Amino acid sequence: MRFMMMVKGNKDTEAGVMPGVELLTAMGEYNDALMKAGVLLDGGGLHPTSKSIKVHFSNAGSTVVDGPFTEAKEIIAGYWLIEVKSREEAIEWARRCPHPHGQGPAELELRPLFDAKDFAEAPPGLVEKEQAFRAKQAKG
Repeated sequence: MRFMMMVKGNKDTEAGVMPGVELLTAMGEYNDALMKAGVLLDGGGLHPTSKSIKVHFSNAGSTVVDGPFTEAKEIIAGYWLIEVKSREEAIEWARRCPHPHGQGPAELELRPLFDAKDFAEAPPGLVEKEQAFRAKQAKG
């Protein structure tokens, strides 16, 4: 099972405040543990929404909107993609994460990724294309 583990942003991440040495060290150790366990697929921190772009779609086409965006509760500051055996294992890894902001309230969201088997009703060839895409990604 693949999960995206997302760190919700806060006023500091939106202001571009970088984590201190202590938090960077703790996160580095956490990332090392994920890698050693063979569950880490990808991960990284995200710039504030002041550097973001949204593309809105409607029946009339699309429009582009530059950040910043004000809905702080929906802002993602960082993420990990992990592959684990179960939902419970994903939760265990999330609970081992150092406090994402060092102090104060923080939240990690775990969201499962779709897998080829989730698309049993897909048109012929689509699942195979998706599997080939995943294999190519895995090779780097």
